[in-house]
Formats: sequence, structure tokens, C-alpha cells
Amino acid sequence: MQHAAVKSGDEEHLITRAQAGDEDAFQELVRRHQHGVFTLAMRLVNDREMAADVAQDAFIRAWRGLPTFRGDAAFKTWIHRITVNAAWTLKKRLGRHTATSLDDAPPIADVSLSGDLERAGENLELRERLRGALNQLTRPQRTVVVLKDIYGWSHGEIAEALGITVTAAKVRLHRAHHRLRDHLEDER
Repeated sequence: MQHAAVKSGDEEHLITRAQAGDEDAFQELVRRHQHGVFTLAMRLVNDREMAADVAQDAFIRAWRGLPTFRGDAAFKTWIHRITVNAAWTLKKRLGRHTATSLDDAPPIADVSLSGDLERAGENLELRERLRGALNQLTRPQRTVVVLKDIYGWSHGEIAEALGITVTAAKVRLHRAHHRLRDHLEDER
């Protein structure tokens, strides 16, 4: 418990220093969060180069917006919201309006081959089926599924990040889950 409090306090100290213009403190925040930001970007845009651009844009936006960061949410949540917005902006600018493949995306779940190989094979098959089903979703539906089901965001956090109402976030998620279920049932 003590270690978590020190780490949290340490991050708060880095944020305070970065808000005062300390670039080294901000670089440490980037170092701590770059993997999570890139992974989220990759899951949203499904292209390594685009994900790198999204991550870079997100950190630039964070640097510029840091003076207004109040700490109402965790820094991780804040930077993830910025990442979602950066991904949407880039995809709109590039005119990509269709769902993309998840072939190059980081795995949704790790499969351990050290245990039961049959179960590992089933997990790999399920992951491939899920990838196929996610590819059938619209971009807005896929985004909501990734944020809710993979990242565990609340409907309120999703709504705020996407600039929609909580009801709209719930409806998108419900429709996405329905489409996922239908697609997975059709494959049987």
C-alpha cells in the first residue's frame, strides 16, 4: 500500500512540475504512459504508423493542455481520452470510415501455451473469431467496445471522450454487442 501511495504522489509531483514547464518531468510522464497510449491508438486505428502518429499527437495535445489538467480524473484516464480524440481526428482527416482489420493489433488476451495446449488452441480460435466479429462493427461501435470492454471505461467516460451523451454510448455499446453476438452465432 505504501508503494502505491508513493508512486501516485510521485506522479502528482511530476504532473505539477510538468505543468510549471519542466520538460524532463513531462518526458517521464510520457515514458510511463507511452505503451498504454500506443496500445490504445493501435486498437483504435489498427495501423502501426497511424498509431505512432496518434500517440505523438496525443502527447503534444497533452503537453499543450497540461496547464488546464485539474486532476479530476487520473492522468492515465486523461491521456487516454486525448488519445481517443486524436485517433478520431486522424481517421476523419484521412477519410477512413470503415472498420479495419485487427490482424496487426496487440492481442486482446494473452494465451499461455505452457498450460493445456487444447485450451490454448481454443483461445486462439476464439480470439480470431472475435477479431473477425470486431471487424464487422462500425468505427463508432468498435471504439465503444474497445473502451468499455477492453479498457473498462465507464459509460460517462466514453461519452465525455467521444463528445456524445451517456445514452448514446450505452446504445452504441448495446448495438455493438448485439452485432458481435449475431456474427459469432452465424459462425457456428
